[in-house]
Amino acid sequence: MEITPRFLQPPAQSFFLFGPRGTGKTTWLRDALAEARFFDLLRADVYRELAARPERLAEAVLGLRKGATVVVDEVQRLPELLPVVHDLIERKHGYRFVLTGSSARKLRRQETDLLAGRAVVRTLHPFMAAELAAFDLEAALRSGLLPLVVAAPDPGDVLAAYAGLYLEEEVRAEAMVRNIGGFSRFLEAVSFSHGSVLNVAAVAREAQVQRKTVAGYLELLEDLLLSFRLPVFTRRARRKPAAHPKFFFFDAGVFRSVRPRGPLDRREEIDGAALEGLVAQHLRAWCAYTPAEAELFYWRTRGGSEVDFVVYGGAGFWAIEVKNGRRVDRSDLRGLRAFREDYPECEPLLLYRGEETLRVDGVMCRPVSEFLQSLRPSGPIAVGD
Repeated sequence: MEITPRFLQPPAQSFFLFGPRGTGKTTWLRDALAEARFFDLLRADVYRELAARPERLAEAVLGLRKGATVVVDEVQRLPELLPVVHDLIERKHGYRFVLTGSSARKLRRQETDLLAGRAVVRTLHPFMAAELAAFDLEAALRSGLLPLVVAAPDPGDVLAAYAGLYLEEEVRAEAMVRNIGGFSRFLEAVSFSHGSVLNVAAVAREAQVQRKTVAGYLELLEDLLLSFRLPVFTRRARRKPAAHPKFFFFDAGVFRSVRPRGPLDRREEIDGAALEGLVAQHLRAWCAYTPAEAELFYWRTRGGSEVDFVVYGGAGFWAIEVKNGRRVDRSDLRGLRAFREDYPECEPLLLYRGEETLRVDGVMCRPVSEFLQSLRPSGPIAVGD
């Protein structure tokens, strides 16, 4: 099977590799670390053997050559292996451990210390447009860029089953949620917050559960790496910033799969949220993969000025607005102009669904498809010529 090269580079030292199910962690590792010894905890026989006696991992590893690479796949299924790995690292035999996970919940719940800093943390995200031989914006907005879905003969069927996979295998099997019906209503309700400022009380009312329960459900989604919250950019703020984060599902296709649609839903509204989410997941992946330090924020003031994304760090400083329209109006630049007044050091950029690169009021406006295909962690974010 042909393997799609990914931008993520494996560290030379031991590392954790996190990412939701379906992002291709195992496929990437078997390609990038073909000589490694794999322990796949999704295999029933491997799980039973190591669960019965975790020290069997040490016995198997000590039988390998010094300096070998060892992969423990889905380590959150058996956190008891972490002390064994920690001890093997402390013996300084030169083994490199790669510990993958699609959930951080058990690791944190059992107060594991992620090997006390002995291993760095990396994340694998859905495909970036530039990783694909051919990128189709419309298909990405409809089905997302989760490798499991991109490779499927019928992406719609896979997406329809994806939320069910987590409800059944992660939520129900680990007894994380007692009220599965309430959690399902929450998933639908919170989908309306995708790309928007998160109002926990409103989600609780819509899902007919308590506010505290919604807070727990949000934490669960983040533990399963299915969503993230984008904080407000507040550095050297001249205006009073908003207090609440924005909410996103980790992939535009997963958002579309849980977002209810009916006669009262405008297509442009859903498409606009999907487009903003698609840009968000690309910028998030770029921040994770780039060698230079970079963090992703959004900007909103109490007065109502807003910019969809702010990328800030050693890699640079960019303010990015996303519009679903095919034409640029000067009113679309209002938030960027306000941000540039407060932060003249930033590089402003507007992304839209048109086909021309424009400069309007000193702001570069680029076709979003072209921008996503040019976004590579090996270089800075390209605003334009």
